[in-house]
Amino acid sequence: MNRRDFLASSITLAATGATGVSAAEKKAATIRGRAEACIFIWLGGGMGQIDTFDPKIKGVNKGTPRKAGSIYDAIPTAVTGVRVCEHLKQTAPLMDRITAIRTVHHNVIDEHAFATNLVHTGRVTSGNVVYPSIGSVVAHERGAANPSVPAYILIGYPNVSRGPGFLGAKAGYVYLTDTNTGPEGFTRPPDVDESRAQRRQQLLNAAATAAPTGSAVAEYAATQREALRLAGPAFMRHFNLHTEPADLRASYGGEFGQRCLLARRLVEAGVRFIEVSHNLNFLNGTGWDVHNKGIENQHRLIRELDMALSALIQDLEKKKLFDKTLIVVATEFGRPPEFDGDGGRGHQGSTFTMVLAGGGLKHRGAYGVTDELSKTIVEKPVSIPDFHATVHAALGIDPAQELFDGPRPVPITDGGRPIAELF
Repeated sequence: MNRRDFLASSITLAATGATGVSAAEKKAATIRGRAEACIFIWLGGGMGQIDTFDPKIKGVNKGTPRKAGSIYDAIPTAVTGVRVCEHLKQTAPLMDRITAIRTVHHNVIDEHAFATNLVHTGRVTSGNVVYPSIGSVVAHERGAANPSVPAYILIGYPNVSRGPGFLGAKAGYVYLTDTNTGPEGFTRPPDVDESRAQRRQQLLNAAATAAPTGSAVAEYAATQREALRLAGPAFMRHFNLHTEPADLRASYGGEFGQRCLLARRLVEAGVRFIEVSHNLNFLNGTGWDVHNKGIENQHRLIRELDMALSALIQDLEKKKLFDKTLIVVATEFGRPPEFDGDGGRGHQGSTFTMVLAGGGLKHRGAYGVTDELSKTIVEKPVSIPDFHATVHAALGIDPAQELFDGPRPVPITDGGRPIAELF
């Protein structure tokens, strides 16, 4: 074969292959939702799917012999054939607005930090690239719906897994840990009025102009400008929950519920992505990481989640925001059906549940099938990139679109494809 024939043959093969790939990619690219905002509820520690949204046969975790299975009874829901744990009794009647994705999986080491990073960024930790979190990608692609608020707010503790990675400070978050006070540093001292704040900003701008583009100094200056822009009563008023009716505040429950209520207010204000961490104060002593005797009060966590999630769904519906707001309930991995020495559970990444609600999706109560003990996937596996792709597509973002780490193109997801049945 001469050079000309070889090149012609190569071009033909490439075109044929590209057609096959692009057809699949084209199908995925046509999947677009109409959600305008996302509330991402984070259950750090590892929510046990078998004790919440994927209940199985009843187990025994005390005495001898122990029997693998769910700790709690299962109850019916609004969707025929879909059952949940008895402690999700307020969420059960709303499952027709929810999809529990029961076949999420990953094979990263079942260790909290690695798995948390994977679920937030969609990629394993790299030695030379800091990947952006799902919140930062959404902030980068969609921006805030209202220029007077940030695109991304974290109600929880800051962490690199939640950060902007190579996207830089503009895709970062504003964070708070106390819903009563709001973000620290955004309330001006009494003697600093608007005109004085502007003079201060002008002075800072003059000092920052010499910073090289892309440098750490330039990133810091950009963050400073954003903070100064937001500082003041116009932004901080969104954090005053006492303007809400007392009965509504009560329907959300305690501290975590108030975080969810605040998230709804921030959606109304135009914030595009809000992450809400659950159980920062370890209501049950251990959080969702229910090893050994930590499982004894797991039901308190589930009930708190149930109360807040059901209130959030109904509140968004009353505000006509439910179809425009995608609610995600995420966790780093699940729990196995077997019990450890003191009746608790270990870690399981081979199959676990994450939850979607609202966002204009075609909800079905549950998606995917696991075996009789929620240990092995039987039908419709969903990888972490697939889960990310589904969230992005619901928000109108192409999950195959490329971002750039300097000159290097990095697709938004690592080959993830949206769950087509939900659109």
